[in-house]
Parts: sequence; C-alpha cells; structure tokens
Amino acid sequence: MQTKVLFSSLFALVGLTFNAVAEPKPAQVFDLWPETAPGEKGDIGEEYLRPPKAGDRKPVHRYTNVTEPTLSFYPAPSDSNTGATVIVCPGGGYSILAWDLEGIEVCEWLNSIGVNGVLLKYRVPRRKDRSKHDAPLQDVQRAFGLVRQKAKAWKLDANRIGVLGFSAGGHLSATASTNYSERVYKRIDAADDLPCRPDFTVLVYPAYLVDNATKTKLEPEFTIDKNTPPAFLVHAGNDRIPAEGSIQYYLALRKAGVEAELHIHPLGGHGFGLRKTEFPIHKWPHRCGEWMKSIGLLDK
Repeated sequence: MQTKVLFSSLFALVGLTFNAVAEPKPAQVFDLWPETAPGEKGDIGEEYLRPPKAGDRKPVHRYTNVTEPTLSFYPAPSDSNTGATVIVCPGGGYSILAWDLEGIEVCEWLNSIGVNGVLLKYRVPRRKDRSKHDAPLQDVQRAFGLVRQKAKAWKLDANRIGVLGFSAGGHLSATASTNYSERVYKRIDAADDLPCRPDFTVLVYPAYLVDNATKTKLEPEFTIDKNTPPAFLVHAGNDRIPAEGSIQYYLALRKAGVEAELHIHPLGGHGFGLRKTEFPIHKWPHRCGEWMKSIGLLDK
C-alpha cells in the first residue's frame, strides 16, 4: 500500500462514522508501514472500532484487529506550541486499544499545554507464536523514526520527542524506552536510520513490568542504565495491576542516576485515563505537566 496522508477536511467526512471519538480531529493520519507490517500473515480479522455498550460505567471506544498501524498527528496551537511532542500508546491488554479514553483525550490535553500529540494505532490483538509486545514494539520504533523524519515539516524539536502509555501501552512505552539500541525489524527506508530512543517517558498505571510471583524484579525485557530516558510514573495502590511495577521501574532509574518522578495514590483503581474521578489521582496530568516543565520540555 502507499503511505496515506489524510488532511482534516477528509477526516471530517470519515469521522461521521466515529461519532464523538473523532473530536478533536488530527491534522494528518498516515500509514506506519509502506507495505505489509513485518511478520503479518493475514490471519487477523477485519479491523473495527467498537463503540461503548449501553450502560457502560466507563464509555470507551475500542479498536481491535489492527493490522495496518497508523499515526494521527495532533499539533498544538501555533501560538503555544513548544515543539515538544509525545507519541501516545493507548492501553487495552494488547487485545484492544482504548482509543478515546487513552488516546484522543490525551492528545487534547497535550495540546492544551503546548505539546504536539502523535497517536499510535499499534497492532492488536496479540499475534500467535509471538510475544505480546513483539509487533507493537516494531510499530513504536518505526513511529519514532517517522516522527523525527517529519520534525522539520511539522516544526517539532527532534530532541524532545517522548512516549506516553497506559496499562499495556505503558508496558510498550517502557519497552521502547529500554530497547532502542537497534531496530527489531529489518530496515525499510531512511526513517529507520533515525534514532528510536524516546527523549522522555510517561507511564500511567503500566502493566506487565514485574514478575507477579515476587513483584520485586522487573521483567527481563527491561534493561535500565544511565542512558534510559527520564520518566514520570503514576499508579494507584489499589490497582489490580500491581503498583510495584511502577515502583521497581522508578527505583531502577534512580539507581542508574536517571531523573524520575513517581506518584503512588492509595485509591484510583485502573483505567481512569484523564477523566475526573472521586479520587485525587485524576489530577495527575497537572503534576505531569509540572514535571515536563521542570526538566525543560516545555521551553519554547
């Protein structure tokens, strides 16, 4: 397939089938891979966006059967654009993508603080005979090369491009932040010659970070050293996904001498995204914005 670039006017027409999930509209949407994504066998069903079910306590639009990953670019307003950019990885257990809750709404918040958002629609569900994050890691590494390749045209700072992920997307973001020395797929084009290392990392209730038997050791896919990107982490103590994962990741960063900030709230559960709850944890975006500012990411 040829790489597609869809501008806002066209997306507005397509968005009629997406209902509220299409707001705000991205400036561009384009394919991640120029041809079939690496390792795809054509054995995944048709992609679809599942709307919330009637009576859902937490209405969420969910993508599944993603075989053709895309990037959606949400630029910050020109008068407040800092040049900083975040690639957003929604969660969903590597089975679905919580598209509005942990994607579009996140890009909207990033834009409000002068940060460009790039929403990654990575491959789900898990592929047979491949590790849960194998195909998604290929996708996020490819995304970093493409975004850096477009930095000049999009007026981005190529040295301030980070990653933000929720739950499984948090695992993916942490994996990308600790596995960047080489691509996990064969070179496609010039975009793959550019670094795939995130400049900073934001992990929100990240999943699969620790061995569940002990909760004291990071999983083997994470190798943290002095070159690992600085990180902001937030987790609820009563989350079904153990907060020890965020704690161990933070402690490993501290041991390596990497700047990091960790917030563990007693209550909040899992999957709250940016939506207001009865618990103070919903204020995490404000704290994250302060952290980004404190390390110079929001300087113009």
